[in-house]
Amino acid sequence: MLTRRSLMLTGLAVPAAALGARAARALTPQQELIDKARITFEKLITSVEFGELPGYTKRAKAVLIFPELYKGGFILGAEGGRGVLSARHADGWSQPAFYDLAAGSLGLQIGGQVSEVVLTIMSDKALNAVLTNQLKFGGDMSIAVGPIGKGLGADTTTNFQADVYSFAKTAGLFGGVSFEGAGIIKKDDWNRAYYGEGATPRGIVMEGRFKNPNTHALLKSLQAY
Repeated sequence: MLTRRSLMLTGLAVPAAALGARAARALTPQQELIDKARITFEKLITSVEFGELPGYTKRAKAVLIFPELYKGGFILGAEGGRGVLSARHADGWSQPAFYDLAAGSLGLQIGGQVSEVVLTIMSDKALNAVLTNQLKFGGDMSIAVGPIGKGLGADTTTNFQADVYSFAKTAGLFGGVSFEGAGIIKKDDWNRAYYGEGATPRGIVMEGRFKNPNTHALLKSLQAY
């Protein structure tokens, strides 16, 4: 028999369930990408195969993290994915801004592959090119494959000659992914959706005018380096 108390409790249960459903739907594509970026960064930077990545990260001006970089097709292929950029400041790492990596390739490419990639940006020139939406690898913007399998940190004697170094894990393998001709393109719509109107990469990354508390886990992982 339903009592007045049981009816009241039943009535309260429905809004609670509805709130739970709304909370589940609250994981936006932007937040999902940031969460995946954190997982990718933690996976690669603690891997013995990428023993020098921590040292490169500690000396980087910024990092670009791409949790899922797709490459596939037959004869004519395409490569790309979404990622986040965070820059180093005196008081820690910046809020992440959203970017696309886009590249075209021509060659025998059967099937597809997925890469997890961390790019360490070593020069002010490269960081400024990313912020002004003008970074394209090749020509005067150099990218090199980060050291693989040495198990050593980059020390003060390391000569960082490239503007950017790539550390990539692809289909279970550790090694290089060619980024020649690839462009890094800002995602203004995603930046506005996550931070609010007027959000730009420079305003987010360099000026600190936009913040979202849900970036805490990613920034905590970066802060260790």
